[in-house]
Amino acid sequence: MSFDMPREWVLNPESEYRFELDPGTSLAIKLIHGQAEIFGAELLDGKNYIFYEECKAAVYTWRGCTLEVTGQPSVEYISEETPMSAYSNLHIAFEAMRVKALLHTRITTYPDTATAQDIADDSDGPSDAPRILILGPECSGKTTVTKLLLNYATRAGQGWSPMLVNVDPSEGGPMLPGAISVTPISFPIYTSTPAHCLGSAETTAPTHIPSNSLLPLGYWYGHAQTKRNPLLLDRLIRNLGENIWDRWDTDTQGKASGLIVDTPSSFAASSGSSNDHRNSLIKACVDAFRINVILVVGHEKLNVEMQRTYGNNISVVKIPKSGGVVELDALYRSRIHKYQMHSYMYGERITLPKGLAQPTSTSANSILIAGEPYSDFTLSPSSTIVPFGDLSIWRIGEETMAPTSALPIGATRVVSEMQPLLVDPSQSGSGLYNSLLAIIAPPNPDESERYDEEILDLHIVGFIVISSIDIPNKRMTVLAPSQASLVGKTAIVGSFEWQE
Repeated sequence: MSFDMPREWVLNPESEYRFELDPGTSLAIKLIHGQAEIFGAELLDGKNYIFYEECKAAVYTWRGCTLEVTGQPSVEYISEETPMSAYSNLHIAFEAMRVKALLHTRITTYPDTATAQDIADDSDGPSDAPRILILGPECSGKTTVTKLLLNYATRAGQGWSPMLVNVDPSEGGPMLPGAISVTPISFPIYTSTPAHCLGSAETTAPTHIPSNSLLPLGYWYGHAQTKRNPLLLDRLIRNLGENIWDRWDTDTQGKASGLIVDTPSSFAASSGSSNDHRNSLIKACVDAFRINVILVVGHEKLNVEMQRTYGNNISVVKIPKSGGVVELDALYRSRIHKYQMHSYMYGERITLPKGLAQPTSTSANSILIAGEPYSDFTLSPSSTIVPFGDLSIWRIGEETMAPTSALPIGATRVVSEMQPLLVDPSQSGSGLYNSLLAIIAPPNPDESERYDEEILDLHIVGFIVISSIDIPNKRMTVLAPSQASLVGKTAIVGSFEWQE
């Protein structure tokens, strides 16, 4: 069978079509008949949904469907064994929590408008909205569960806007790797590429600003590994929590919608030197987001541990791991980081499957990428030469820090893990060449309100790359998605490097 020609797959109820793409290939899936969804986001009839950049996903149907598939997947098959019933039951339980939480808030806030039925429904006492922490080992499908539960909530027709909290810096969520963020989600997140597995931020969106672009609030951690600087990550997690609760003070519907926290696989590691720091980071999440439900994906030992530690105050639920989860290696993750950074600077460069007719001005709406009509997704980044003094660049803590036990007897550390250090680009060992930097919000203009570590609590406003450094002339070349002045701006460098 030629992969260039469209072919049909017929799915029975409660089954799914799974596929995996190789580098440089793409796939188009069209719903011909029935009902289908991808990680909880419903597919429209007659539309070609495009997948690319090594995407690995599944199309599920509750009632049965017929799909037309065009392209060259490296793996494709139909599975009748899925955990979707368990995930659906979770959604139903969380939906009941949201409804009850909103009802109680309205009764207490506007008691004069409450009906007898409202009061009867609220007679069991107040209910908290679901605030969910998802834990699991590497390649267990945590992000898939996160996205599915968010999509089901937004499709419920109740106006929910749950918070998506991503504390996995190796993934970056809707921003870039190295960031952690929180984003209100009011519409389904469509899957098209692993470079945007949790949606696309408006600042990284194509030039036409898609209607479903997200508005995350993010902080720059700067590394892929949580053990690199756990004290910094702990602080940034708590910053996210403070922002969420401040917003919910005036957002009743949003507060009742709750939140879902996607975590790194290191939170599931139960042995080795990382054990202490991962326990403290789990506790930071539980405290900052006031977690009341912990979902453990396919890990019996971790489930027992969470039951023992938090089971008295928090509902801990073990959920099954999907058989469609794919094992991912370090090289794959490195390529995804490259895709994410290039997408931020250059937009999306998508080659449609050979068997799919090239879109015209009238047919473009029939081809969807991340739920949006196909269009030119490319950007023209700006490469600008700036003097060293225009941009203030910082690094948090020492680049390589020996453990306290390795210090001489009686010695104390001069630089703490969270101390901001000003980087001098004129120094040959500055480590800025080809580095990804986060531009952060301006510090408080009132000097009396400033404090030593204020830079740690400033959110991200954009990203740049230092593409060359001219030490003799004290200037550097900066790559940015658009041309803008960097005079007086503040940036933080981490350990992510730009890859051509």
